[in-house]
Amino acid sequence: MKPTLLAVAVSVFTLSAARAQPAGQPSPTAAARPVRIGVVTFLSGAAAGPFGVPARNAAEVLVESLNAGKLPAPYAEKGLGGAPIELVFIDEAGGTAKQVSEYRDLVQRQNVDLVIGYISSGDCLAVAPLAEELKKLTIFFDCGTPRIFEDATYHYLFRTAAHAALDSAAAALYVAELKPGLKKVAGINQNYAWGQDSWNDFEAAIKGLKPGVETTTSQMPKLLSGQYGAEISTLLSGNPEVVHSSFWGGDLEAFVLQAAPRGLFKKSTVVLTAGETAMYRLGSQIPDGTVIGARGSHGVFAQESSLNKWLRATYEERYGVPPVYPAYHMSQAILGLKAAWEKARSGGGAAPAIEQVIAAFEGLSFDTPTGTIRMALGKGHQAIEPAAYGTTKSIGGKVTFTNVKQYPAERVNPPEGMKTADWIKALKTAK
Repeated sequence: MKPTLLAVAVSVFTLSAARAQPAGQPSPTAAARPVRIGVVTFLSGAAAGPFGVPARNAAEVLVESLNAGKLPAPYAEKGLGGAPIELVFIDEAGGTAKQVSEYRDLVQRQNVDLVIGYISSGDCLAVAPLAEELKKLTIFFDCGTPRIFEDATYHYLFRTAAHAALDSAAAALYVAELKPGLKKVAGINQNYAWGQDSWNDFEAAIKGLKPGVETTTSQMPKLLSGQYGAEISTLLSGNPEVVHSSFWGGDLEAFVLQAAPRGLFKKSTVVLTAGETAMYRLGSQIPDGTVIGARGSHGVFAQESSLNKWLRATYEERYGVPPVYPAYHMSQAILGLKAAWEKARSGGGAAPAIEQVIAAFEGLSFDTPTGTIRMALGKGHQAIEPAAYGTTKSIGGKVTFTNVKQYPAERVNPPEGMKTADWIKALKTAK
């Protein structure tokens, strides 16, 4: 690959030469040597600004602070069990085939100890079996499709954020309360795993909560298409009371900027399940009355704690804007790893073997800026977390929220052993 400005930026965080060692085995000097982590997130393209870069930024401030021993309890010990952390950043842009190749390169040539990554559900679905093949500890920090652990079982793979059922279930509960006489809904979602799963789950949930609700249309444009004139016309013509969208990144921002002037947000209540990432970038261009989620209780919806206070202050001081939910998701991955690593190393001594870290990670509960995350699904490999939604109101050009509702993790995540599609149909009977 030819050198690029990105490659130069990456080199700042790769501070020593690659080291080869047998998979899952600590080297004789493991307690002293750095732990080398490949971090994959969007660093270019339409998904970079609202998603990938905030995640990278969070990784940078977290690792710098961990290496300096400057995080609040229970993460005050430096690095991972005293070992410094190195980050190798890889751009997630380019599609699934490129990500499979990049993953192999991280493992086989750059000799990372583990991988944290992936925003796109398509990339996660492609990488998941490869992590097992190469026997490399891998943590998915953001992608949402429930298919990862509902359709397969993995040993080396973990996901430290909840899957998309959380967003869809909480959105349906919020809408059902907001619109007690709801009759018609519509959707516009990206035509791949994330968008398909998000819409299917929301539609099933809202029809379970509100029998008799009609779907006027389900629009499924191509991921990153950027132009939605025809889809917006179809949405307007159906007169739905609610429009659901799991759009993210540049697609989300383009949709808001195209649909708002045409009156869709005035005619219908638009629910943006991943909309929190746009609130600082678009500001008052997001119409009042929009229902927004943050893929969990992140950002403005996060509960007060020493870790949340630290993240918000440190991030904003460095980057000039508050952290949005991809930054919270990245913090969950890194802090979950630290909690598992140090649990596996309990009693001190040499760095744990990867198999010991995996055993410690399974079923783990750990503190984060979001609150307590529990690895409760997927045989202890899939996290659950609470969710929140609110309705926008612009004040002085800044987006604020009214009617904020918090939903506990057990209310908006399926129980272990039950598939989302089956659980979500019974959401109306949940207490």
